[in-house]
Amino acid sequence: MDEVTDWSAQWAMYAPDRMAFRDGDTGDSLTFTALDAGGSQLALALLGEWGLTPGDRIAILAENCLAYPLLFAAAQKAGFILVPINYRLSPPEVAFILGDADPAMVIVEPCFDALLSTTVLPERVHRLPLADVYAISQSVHPRQDRPVIAPDDPIFILYTSGTTGFPKGALYTHKMLFWNSVNTALSLVVNTESRTVNVMPPFHTGGWNVLLTPFLHRGGYTCLLRKFDAGRLLKVVEAEKATVLMAVPTMLRMMADDPAFATADFDALRYVIVGGEPLSPELIKRWHDRGVPIRQGFGMTEVGPNLFSLHQDDADRKRGSIGRPNFYVQTKIVDAEGRTCPANQAGELWLRGPMTTPGYWRNPEATKKAFAGEWFRTGDIVRRDEDGYFFVAGRLKEMYISGGENVYPAEVERWLEAHPAIREAAVVGVADERWGEVGYAYWVPESEVAEVGEDQLVAHCRRGLARFKVPKYFTKVEELPKNATGKIDKVTLQEQAKESVSQ
Repeated sequence: MDEVTDWSAQWAMYAPDRMAFRDGDTGDSLTFTALDAGGSQLALALLGEWGLTPGDRIAILAENCLAYPLLFAAAQKAGFILVPINYRLSPPEVAFILGDADPAMVIVEPCFDALLSTTVLPERVHRLPLADVYAISQSVHPRQDRPVIAPDDPIFILYTSGTTGFPKGALYTHKMLFWNSVNTALSLVVNTESRTVNVMPPFHTGGWNVLLTPFLHRGGYTCLLRKFDAGRLLKVVEAEKATVLMAVPTMLRMMADDPAFATADFDALRYVIVGGEPLSPELIKRWHDRGVPIRQGFGMTEVGPNLFSLHQDDADRKRGSIGRPNFYVQTKIVDAEGRTCPANQAGELWLRGPMTTPGYWRNPEATKKAFAGEWFRTGDIVRRDEDGYFFVAGRLKEMYISGGENVYPAEVERWLEAHPAIREAAVVGVADERWGEVGYAYWVPESEVAEVGEDQLVAHCRRGLARFKVPKYFTKVEELPKNATGKIDKVTLQEQAKESVSQ
């Protein structure tokens, strides 16, 4: 047994009968003993009968379910790398990720079979129905020596949309898991008495590493839900006596608007962790009036993700702040020349610490661009006040966040320009009451192609993009504004879009 990485084995020894996970949709559950035993048998079967080796990738297309913690336990024991894939993507997007990750096994929930319609898997790749994960974990398989796992070995490849229009696979290591848990526990109250309901998608680092893996490391309990439904989540939080809940602002807004919000029993809920985008003071007040403090934060896939935290007592005093860095997070704010910025001067946020990714999967160019020495360049523009509290001012990258999902305009623009009626396209993010931000697309028509309507453009986008990436607004223009270097002037377009939406 490797005590560094095998968390389920440790907790099976310390608290064998304690509940670790429950599937809130089926009622099935795993004690720490069942998690350890199931993960062990799964690891033995994949190493032996299926012929996988340490470092092999296992891609998964499935909603939240107990297969995920079982696969995670197996990966901690045997050195597999999990690649959870966003099931909201289109078949071409899924095909790209599978081609890039080069998995040895693809596990698919039947409802997502259609997402593989454009993917041709090599014969050597095992395709496994999701239900077989449970069956294998419940069987007995021949014992064998387990591989030695190093702290810097990856356990996840988490794909994030790229500024070039193609996703990048961020490597997430066993070492990052440990230090993110340490940072989380030092910032929040996470221990053996902690309970949460996790409805965050499993293809995001938020679904895994904001609360789920720190809770597992600390012996806490997690109830998994497949889909977000505001009214149901309120009931489950109450029934499960959750002590901590993680959500994005869109979810909190929908929960607060639900009729059940006024009478929900939040006595056990110490606070809600919020990330992804700024939270309005009005929404904070609605939750505070129900006796539920809001803990705002900031994180990213490649570093942490739990990096900054704003204590609930500072929600009004430091309105708009992401808080202060967590314990083992080192920060630097630099200007365009790489000089350190003084207090209240905005600059790019650089991060360093033991929770930092070693880079991107098979992408040395992107890895090189992401680092300045040991510092990870976030691309986010922030400022730090005299008290050491950080505020996000903007993004060097043009990414915007819609309903908690990162959207990179270059990816949307590339797909729009694949339409025969579009010669050139530019997309910017604009504020939206429901989703936080949505896309606003400007497009220049091809002169010799028949006219195309907005409905046709939406249909085109939905064929190749996830729904959250499809722009809400489309405006045809004769030409896109350009700056002195010939690049599209996104600042001007942003102002135009903002003005158009506000009218």
